[in-house]
Amino acid sequence: MIFAPVIRRAAYAQAPRSADMALQRFLMGTLAEPAAARAAGCTLSQDEKSITLQLDVPGLARDQLQISIEGAVVRLQSVEGAPRQVQRAWELGDDIDAANSTAKLEHGVLTLNLVRQAPVSKATALTIQ
Repeated sequence: MIFAPVIRRAAYAQAPRSADMALQRFLMGTLAEPAAARAAGCTLSQDEKSITLQLDVPGLARDQLQISIEGAVVRLQSVEGAPRQVQRAWELGDDIDAANSTAKLEHGVLTLNLVRQAPVSKATALTIQ
């Protein structure tokens, strides 16, 4: 076993090490954006009222894609017999209002405008007997 003394000077004690800074940049970049935004060929933008997903699906037509929304989960898949097989799912932070959400396919780019559902109070009043 080899023991080596560690010399630490006061000048270096105040400045963060480059490895620490690189790790911090990586973690902040990875954790700052949602998982849906990190997927290849997919961009995500959001505001208080809606979430917009743009996904590259070249070679597929409107009738070859199926989109389903269940609570906060959005699923996209291609139908059987389509020239390409696509199967993706996103779990978003808020429930989605499927009635007011839209999907548009132009030039191989599918744009999903997902409207966030307004929070509804589920509290019930009980009568005292």
